[in-house]
Amino acid sequence: MQNFLLPFAPRYLALTLALMFMLALVASWSTYPAWGSWFALPATLATGLSILGLRDLMQKRHAILRNYPIIAHFRFLLENIRPEMRQYFFEGDKDGMPFARDKRAIVYQRAKRQLDKRPFGTHYNVYESQYEWLHHSMAPKPVSDELFRVMIGGKHCLKPYSASIFNISAMSYGSLSANAIRALNKGAKLGGFAHDTGEGSVSPYHREHGGDIIWEIGSGYFGCRNPDGTFSAEKFTAAAADPQIKMIEVKLSQGAKPGHGGVLPAAKVTEEIALIRGVEMGRDCISPASHSAFTTPLELIHFIDRLRSLSGGKPTGFKLCIGHPWEFLSLVKAMLETGITPDFIVVDGKEGGTGAAPLEFMDHLGMPLRDALAFVHSALVGSGLRPQIRIGCSGKITSAFDMARVMALGADWCNAARGFMFAVGCIQAQQCHTGACPTGVATQDHTRQRAIVVPDKAARVASFHRETVKALAELVAAAGLDHPRDLSPRHFMHRAHDGRIITFAEQYHLLQPGELLHGNGGPMFEEAWAAARSDTFSPMEPLKLAAE
Repeated sequence: MQNFLLPFAPRYLALTLALMFMLALVASWSTYPAWGSWFALPATLATGLSILGLRDLMQKRHAILRNYPIIAHFRFLLENIRPEMRQYFFEGDKDGMPFARDKRAIVYQRAKRQLDKRPFGTHYNVYESQYEWLHHSMAPKPVSDELFRVMIGGKHCLKPYSASIFNISAMSYGSLSANAIRALNKGAKLGGFAHDTGEGSVSPYHREHGGDIIWEIGSGYFGCRNPDGTFSAEKFTAAAADPQIKMIEVKLSQGAKPGHGGVLPAAKVTEEIALIRGVEMGRDCISPASHSAFTTPLELIHFIDRLRSLSGGKPTGFKLCIGHPWEFLSLVKAMLETGITPDFIVVDGKEGGTGAAPLEFMDHLGMPLRDALAFVHSALVGSGLRPQIRIGCSGKITSAFDMARVMALGADWCNAARGFMFAVGCIQAQQCHTGACPTGVATQDHTRQRAIVVPDKAARVASFHRETVKALAELVAAAGLDHPRDLSPRHFMHRAHDGRIITFAEQYHLLQPGELLHGNGGPMFEEAWAAARSDTFSPMEPLKLAAE
């Protein structure tokens, strides 16, 4: 039915009017041939617009033209007049940082294999506070052609995974369209990197092209749940046996809305989504704010170990946005007490998130990525656990400099959502929650998602990944280093609010090996470490007394 109504959608109004006007003119011309000279100009214009609109509808390169024939050319006209004009006048600086919008243009250029160089110097005011830079070397190294991969899997892992240092972050089928998922996964297959499923489970569209999958399991246990919403070991074991699934990731919280559950209303639970997620038709699909499979740090660590065993020994870890510091340190104490460690931890910064969330949660809840990353890395170093655990991170990472910056603070690899969405065709119209995405990326409307031509967009996904990793290699070489793992906090500088220039080593409090175990670590760690308990996420009494 949707395909039948395709020509009558409002976004095709310009094409429909052009076709109707052309047909009306032809009919009038045949009826009154003596008036032919009066019809020549409007007939030529209507015919030209009709041909242009039909070409837009059928071409495969530009998603926005496939969904908005004729009228979308105004967007490209503005970009041709001034490449940044559309961004300046219509989108502004959503990221709250100078020229952050230019990152979107860089993604498009790298995805489309266009020249990503810019003239006339930096686009930042280098004397403003918060400006940051990487030191270069007077003896730069040759640019490495290494693919930069990291082996993930600790002492309890039987099937370690060699992951790219740049992967697709969690975005579920349901929030993204089938064609967007297809393009992302095929791009991951072409480029040899991983695709995180998001909380909505593994869909047929993740499997269609065979790209490596990280299966994210949230509090709804979609794809491995009992009818009452609890975790099903049997369903998990059967699903995790799929060789395409390379790692298992338990989502404790996400940067966009930490501590907040979610509900997909019954009216939006299609038969397909119900089958994929393992939920009932006609009932709300609920993701609780917390998990039912565990309630304490010890239980969480044992749950991670159980999933690793049920999956046949695949790398298993968890993702979280850092909140109360003693809660994460409680997990550290549980690891030390049991000797069980996750294979990896993904730190999700509160600034991340490509989906819709309550405004207060987006803006003011959770710890920003770099602060959280430095905290997690230091806690693991200070407790002696860091060599056993890999750290991934996500949160507005779109460029090679973004990657270099977080890898200097302890990340082993990076995940990105918005950058890969841009590569698929997202223009940040911010209509994700309405189902009216203009490029077909974040919608279940089949007439809209047809705009995404999977082979073309998959090639762009792979190209964005390849060119970004290449740019990282160039940055590393310019700094006189051989590998991104050689980056350290002393290589980066930060201009503070008071005008002081400090290194990241001065900006972030980083612990030395074993320091936390000896009762050291400074105010940020000592009080939280004393309050942390392995048998509960609640703090011990001394923290409350200190707060009073």
